[in-house]
Amino acid sequence: MITICIVLHVLIEFEIIIEQSGKLLRKALKPYFHSSQAVDKLVFKDVFRHALQRAIITTDACERWLQYRDNRNNTAHDYGINFAEETLVLLPQFIKDAADLATAIKNLKES
Repeated sequence: MITICIVLHVLIEFEIIIEQSGKLLRKALKPYFHSSQAVDKLVFKDVFRHALQRAIITTDACERWLQYRDNRNNTAHDYGINFAEETLVLLPQFIKDAADLATAIKNLKES
């Protein structure tokens, strides 16, 4: 029972971090656009594509973030074993990518 609770908590945190990462990156991209509204209209994947265009993230990182989003979207309400297994495999790299993105956003704010 405890293991299932821990796994569910990790999966929920995965979803939250994906959503918050997109929101923070969207905010960091605003200086690169003619208006805040233009950035606000971007869909999640386009936010990461624009970050790639501005060398905020690498091509490989962008592809992984798009994969994380697909994983989250495809299984958003399916907390079954398949979702857990697919997501748990992604977690080690996801944790690194989330930390790298946080550093990149922080560096943008400081420059």
